[in-house]
Formats: sequence, C-alpha cells, structure tokens
Amino acid sequence: MEDYLSFFEKGKSPISYNAIRISIASPEKIESWSHGEVKKPETINYRTFKPEKDGLFCAKIFGPTKDYECNCGKYKRMKHRGIVCEKCGVEVIQSKVRRERMGHIRLATPVAHIWFLKSIPSKIGILSDMTLRELERILYFEAYLVLDGKKTPLKKGEILSEDRYREAKEKYGEDLVATQGADAIRELVRNTNVKELSQKLRKEMKETTSEAKKKRLAKRLKIIESFLESGNKPEWMILEVIPVIPPDLRPLVPLDGGRFATSDLNDLYRRVINRNNRLKRLLELNAPEIIIRNEKRMLQEAVDALFDNGKRGRTILGANKKPLKSLSDMLRGKQGRFRQNLLGKRVDYSGRSVIVVGPELRLHQCGLPKKMALELFKPFIYHRLEEKGLVTTIKSAKKMLEKERPEVWDVLDEVIREHPVMLNRAPTLHRLGIQAFEPVLIEGKAIQLHPLVCAAFNADFDGDQMAVHVPLSVEAQAEARILMMSTNNILSPANGKPIIIPTQDIVLGIYYMTRERPSVKGEGKVFSNSEEVRIAYDANEVDLHARIKVRLDGELVETTVGRILLKEIL
Repeated sequence: MEDYLSFFEKGKSPISYNAIRISIASPEKIESWSHGEVKKPETINYRTFKPEKDGLFCAKIFGPTKDYECNCGKYKRMKHRGIVCEKCGVEVIQSKVRRERMGHIRLATPVAHIWFLKSIPSKIGILSDMTLRELERILYFEAYLVLDGKKTPLKKGEILSEDRYREAKEKYGEDLVATQGADAIRELVRNTNVKELSQKLRKEMKETTSEAKKKRLAKRLKIIESFLESGNKPEWMILEVIPVIPPDLRPLVPLDGGRFATSDLNDLYRRVINRNNRLKRLLELNAPEIIIRNEKRMLQEAVDALFDNGKRGRTILGANKKPLKSLSDMLRGKQGRFRQNLLGKRVDYSGRSVIVVGPELRLHQCGLPKKMALELFKPFIYHRLEEKGLVTTIKSAKKMLEKERPEVWDVLDEVIREHPVMLNRAPTLHRLGIQAFEPVLIEGKAIQLHPLVCAAFNADFDGDQMAVHVPLSVEAQAEARILMMSTNNILSPANGKPIIIPTQDIVLGIYYMTRERPSVKGEGKVFSNSEEVRIAYDANEVDLHARIKVRLDGELVETTVGRILLKEIL
C-alpha cells in the first residue's frame, strides 16, 4: 500500500497503486512536496502580466507559464529542456507542471489545523483531555495553559484566565511556565507519551464501573490507538508549514476590459501571507506582547478560513458579498472534487432518452432506438465494416455511417447481437439502479423498458429518462451479462424478496383482463374446454369480460373469458 502523501512528491516515474491511505503530513513531508517557499502575496505583474517572483504564481517555484520558455525569455524552445535559467531561475520545461508543483508557506508561529480542532469529536481535545471551549480559549489567546508548574501548586495542563495568570506570575515568577496559542497546545501534545496514555486509559476502563465514563474513555482510546498504529505524531496536528496548491488549480483568468477573475483560494492564501509577513516583522521589531498576540490570533483565523471558511467565527466574504470557497469547500458536496470530478466523470459511448413500456419485450431485453444504437456502437460498426471489406479506412466508414447505407443497418444488427447494454435510472440508490439488457433495435426515439423491471429502477412511464452505457471490453461485457443482467437480479439485495414483480401497465392489464362485466356478448355460453374459449374469443364470438361456464378437470366452472386466457398463460 502506497502512502497517499506520496502523490505530491517531486517527479518520479509513474507508480501503480493498489490502495491509498490518508494520513497527517509532517512539516518535513510538506516541505518535501514543495518546490519553493511563497513569501509574497502578489500574483502577477499587472503591466507585464508575468508572475511575480516569490509570489503565489511564481514561475521559479511552480514552473513556466509557456511551454519550454523561461520567464525572462533568455531560453526558448525544446532544445533547452531541463536547463534552469541563471537569470530568472525558471526551469525550461512544459507549462503543465503548474498543475502538479506545490509550494509552501513557513509560518512565523504554529497554528492549529481546524479539521482536528473542530471535528466531532475534536482530535486535539481528546488527546489533550480538554473541551473544545477550553481549547479555543487557549488557541485564540483568551487564556493561558500551564506547561510547567512543579514548584507551584498549579498542575501541568491547568487553564488560567488573564487575571489569574498575572497573579500567579507575580507570585511564582520564573517557576511558572504558562503560555497561549497553538504553541502551548503543541508543547502539551508533543510531551504526551501516547503509549503510556493508552495503557493508563485501559487501566482506568477496567477499574471504572460507570458506563458513561467507560464510553468516554473508549472514545479517547480509539483515537490514541489510531495514532499508535499509523505512526502519525500528535504534534503534526499543529501546523508549522502550510502547503500551497499548484497555481493552475486556483487560476487567474483574464476578462474583457483588462480585469481578472481569480479563484477564492488566492484571496485566502493572500490573507495568510500578509498576516504571516506582518507577524515576522513585528517579532523582528520586538513589538509589544499585546500586538504580537493579536497578530498571532489573526494568523490562526486566516489559516482557519483557508482550510474551512465559516467553520469557526466570522465567514470571510468576497467582493460579491458571498463566502470565499476554502479548500474544504472544494472537496465537499455535490460540486466538490470527489463527487463532481472523480466519481461523476462524463463517459463516452452513452446516451439518454425517455422510457416507454415495451410489452412485447422479453425480461432480458430493452428497446434501443436505431439512431441511438448507431451512435453508441460506432467503434464496433467501423471494425466490422473494415473486417467485411466494405470499407478500407475509418474515414470511408464514417462517410458510410453518415449516409446510413443499408449495409450499415445489417452490420449494426450483427454488432448488437449478444452485446449487452447497461441502463441506469437516476438516482441510483441501490445496485439494481443499473442493470444490463440485450438491445433490440426499434424505430422512434424512446427507450423501451420491460414493465417487470420497473420496481427495481423505481421507474414509471410519465416522462422518466434513463441513461444507456455500452460496455466496451470483452471482460466488461462478460461482467455485465453474468452479474448485471436483469434475469440474474430477481431478488432484492435489501431483503431477499422478489423485486421482479408486476407493476404499472401489467397490473392494469391483469385487472382489465380478469374483470367481469354484465350483459356483454357471449354471456352464459358453455364450453367444453379452454381451447374452445380461445377459438370463440379469436372469432369474436364472446367478449373478454363475459361470464361463461367451462368444463375444467371434470367440473363445470363459472368464470370469465379473460380469466381462462390468463390461466392458459400461467
């Protein structure tokens, strides 16, 4: 299993992954991904439109903006590939590296990662045995945390208000070590021996009789054991270095009139860099403690907004008065990276149309419009046309397809035989939302669906649409036929009950066929067997709903024509 973090490492040969594991990145790991430190909040020079050096779009860090061309223009073209320009420091390489190369910001003071602070339960809180409110008071400079009070009555980990801290400091002087902010939390978790803490909690769990306390200890133990197993260090939850994602993933797009549209992330990164640089300057100038404290708090808030805007405190708004999209917002929800781009990729060889009932279809069949099938099976048609010697090139095959020559329809018939297609009805809430069928070519533009599979798809024929997908490889076709064919999915995976049950038109048809109506043609007639009833009905001598008498198994039974016909089918 490859570590998830190795995705970000500098250029290596491609690796094949069996699985990924997400873990906390150490400051050294973040720096190993980086190609340079981002020190300035500037993006591009608005006169030359070139990236500013050491800025958020710096070509020296992230790579050139044009293929095989350095920033100053000294080296151009592919022949200089791999050379680092001695004037501007930009490597002569393809510009697509700006989608891969990361940078970093070294913080003047450590800050807590909001995911580990505000998650439920708070990971930092569980490790340090503090409530979220207590943690926030320390991190946002409202209270002090005692780190060393050996020669004083105060215990390590005790929280002091501003007034209590001043009194204790006057009384005990240098014997009391108490501090604020993420620095304090980092020292506390760094000095926590995770192995000893795990053993201590196990002992407490054995000794306690209170169920509530056992539950709380078990919750703590689970997270502490996770740290032990994964090899992650608790102090990594406090950030010293922040990764800067590649510039092409947070682009700056020129608009008409010389203006630029920018990703919200650039604004959030700019706030972090500005506050970080200001804090560095204040520390160099030995500014008063109260000013430095305020700047540290503001840096913590800026980093919080970058990772998850609005999770704590005031939401940062953009120029249009809308909240800025943070890194978390880019991942979460329907429009996030996972659901939109990774799970929701657009696919080739798929179509979509309205569904209608196909009563003459077999259970494993679906009606596919000819025009749609012609488009979906194009690669197979080209191959078969070439195989038969009807065309010599793909270009001529395309022309033949466009003209819809008779040979094309014959080839299409051959191609779709034994080639299943998959039908999907959104929302796909369970595995039976996608099933495989053998296509039958039909006229028109609507997909025909067997009424018995409606329950599995939760489909009806009032305008529902379904998507068609073509499995391309032989393996995919075999898998669709064996695992996904509608005839192989008769029982519901949820409860084991049959899901291929009569619904919609079938129920209506059975009701219509078996109902009885008085005073209709052929009422009261007597028949010797079921075959006679069918002959009479075909000859239009009796109505479908007429009450008649029929000899069945030696007995004269009173029934209707429709019921006899249904019995014959069953």
